Amino acid sequence: MKAYLGLLCLLILASCQSNTKGTDTADSKIENFEVFYDRFHKDSVFQMSRIVFPLQGGIFDNGPERKWTKENWNLLKIRIHDVDTTEIKVRYEKTDTQFYEKFWLENSGFWGEYRFEVRNGRWFLTYAVDHNL
Repeated sequence: MKAYLGLLCLLILASCQSNTKGTDTADSKIENFEVFYDRFHKDSVFQMSRIVFPLQGGIFDNGPERKWTKENWNLLKIRIHDVDTTEIKVRYEKTDTQFYEKFWLENSGFWGEYRFEVRNGRWFLTYAVDHNL
């Protein structure tokens, strides 16, 4: 009886140790954001492969609101870190699994907002708004 109890304890300990290792490796499998973000803005094919269509958000201009599609998507080429902030204001926040960015021109009705999220260890653009009223 004691032998079975000892064996059971060893199996439980081994199971706990393997679960801990699995968690560590799952966290380390998240794609590096900076590498993704640079490539996203330089490689149009890569960018299109990392947008979740139908994309949440929309296009707001003088006409009716339009939803983003592959056909009307305007490629993002300027990283938020590279925006000329002499006139345009920027704000961005990053967590382990999300990156949010917003830019706007004071008192103009012009602004944009984008959200990137991790899905299955890879970064994707999941939300975009272009506002120009």
